[in-house]
Amino acid sequence: MSFWKTTPLTEMSQAQWESLCDGCGKCCLNKIIDDETDTLYYTNVACELLEHQHGGCLDYESRFKKVPGCTKVSMDNIAELTWLPNSCAYRRLYLGRDLPSWHPLITGSKVAMEQAGIGVNGRVIDEKQVEYLEDHIVLWPLKDVD
Repeated sequence: MSFWKTTPLTEMSQAQWESLCDGCGKCCLNKIIDDETDTLYYTNVACELLEHQHGGCLDYESRFKKVPGCTKVSMDNIAELTWLPNSCAYRRLYLGRDLPSWHPLITGSKVAMEQAGIGVNGRVIDEKQVEYLEDHIVLWPLKDVD
């Protein structure tokens, strides 16, 4: 049986925890929260370290030094990270859902995830190209397909 079905998030090894990340890149998109309504909006504006074609971090080991606003997803803060997309494996498992059929741990690669339109693949722009984040609000990061 798959480890994510038998091992509680709180008991996973670091390697198991890290393997849950599907590499979609959505957590690395700039987001806006409307001060009046508390509504969260995703943009297509990527963190400076996000690799645009495949969604991986260009300097994963040093990301917190290079991007002070980068957030580490952990068991200590998963409950507070309500901005994680519903497709996120950490969020899904925390909320009692299973991994989706396209997840790389199930399929063995990111191909099914890309085919399902879950990743950032070629849909993002660099922060340096943006004057107003509000002009770059998008809905596709909210896609959640089983």
